[in-house]
Amino acid sequence: MYRKFYDVLINWKKKNTKEPLLVTGARQVGKTWIIDRFCREQFSDYASFNFESNPELDSVFSGSLEPDHLLRQLSILAGRQLTSDTVLFFDEIQRCERAITSLKYFCESAQEYHVIGAGSLLGVKLNRFESSFPVGKVQILQMFPMDFEEFLLAAGQKLLLEEIRRAYESMTGLSEALHQRAMQYYRDYLYVGGMPQCVCSYVDSGCNVMQFNRSLQEYITLAYSADMSKYTYGAAEGPKISAVYQSVPRQLARENPKFKYTSIRPYANRRDFTLPLDWLLSAGMIIKVTKAELPMAPLKAFADDNAFKVYLSDTGLLAYLSGLEYRDLLPSAENIFKGAVTENFIVQTLLPVFRDLYYFKPDPSMEIDLLINTEKGIVPIEIKSGRNKRSVSLKNYEGKYSPERMIRISENNFGKAGKLLSVPLYAAFCINQALL
Repeated sequence: MYRKFYDVLINWKKKNTKEPLLVTGARQVGKTWIIDRFCREQFSDYASFNFESNPELDSVFSGSLEPDHLLRQLSILAGRQLTSDTVLFFDEIQRCERAITSLKYFCESAQEYHVIGAGSLLGVKLNRFESSFPVGKVQILQMFPMDFEEFLLAAGQKLLLEEIRRAYESMTGLSEALHQRAMQYYRDYLYVGGMPQCVCSYVDSGCNVMQFNRSLQEYITLAYSADMSKYTYGAAEGPKISAVYQSVPRQLARENPKFKYTSIRPYANRRDFTLPLDWLLSAGMIIKVTKAELPMAPLKAFADDNAFKVYLSDTGLLAYLSGLEYRDLLPSAENIFKGAVTENFIVQTLLPVFRDLYYFKPDPSMEIDLLINTEKGIVPIEIKSGRNKRSVSLKNYEGKYSPERMIRISENNFGKAGKLLSVPLYAAFCINQALL
């Protein structure tokens, strides 16, 4: 399957930087698979070491961290001579702090090395590092689940994908037949999500969503639950992490999905759950969208850290955890939670592009689902799960703040009216700086 992250790895290689690469991201997003493929295809010599399946690896890093010494030790374990031309991949590197510390010495060595580290909870470990972290000596990148563009390519819909891109660039609507076809795949994605194992099951079923093996989502959520007891500050933190994660569907089901600690458990407060929230964010399991007090750049300067919404990193996992069935996603379904899944999808889609996402709600007459910072200034985005064209909030926002561009994402086809772009839900992946 095509993954955009492969191109990110290619760029890292082209820059010929001496900084080792650390790849973070939630479990099961495909980090090991894509890095292994990249190393095999882009380097003449490659050696992989997994700290989870080979715990004895820790002892290699217990002594000197000089690259020459480590390379001799690793050569013996690999059963062949490894050199500076060998790209080294340390999988589940978060299990050995000294292995992460060693990256500083690989970076500072006069000899050039290519080293990549990855791990399902690496993001958590980096935020809770106990020894000397190689600040400024490594490059850290995050990998996300497959987006809708990658999903369409996996489903063999390259021609449809190209037509969607052309329609976005010209803001000209697709034919009704193609529009409905794209909406069908969009609904399939909401249900299946972007976890590679789930997408593979969907494709293997002939893209028949009713034959998709949903037990894979159960397996992933169980694996997530097992992880929640790792790299914590005490035994009590794990259950709190789990409670926060399990509360997300309930939080999003409310008419006002602003995160409430009391939705986790009665009388809960911020002090008790700040660390569990940070753990889930670092693990890549949730996405946090913060309220902006003013729609002005830089948005971070006007953020209200006490007001935020929380989404799951994958819309398929949200659909599974909430008990949503495919019939609940159909156009005829009168299901309030469909709007929550739709919002989660848009947030999940835009996060890798814009990284910092905000919402704006100064009063009930002006509720802007997302604000993004672009070269055209702050762009307000309204998200609708249906075809309702009324945009009272956007109209009020325009009257007060006069943005150069506004976006409404809905089931409607492409269109443009003055500053307002109408973008179909399935084309959200097209929204980027270049085409705004």
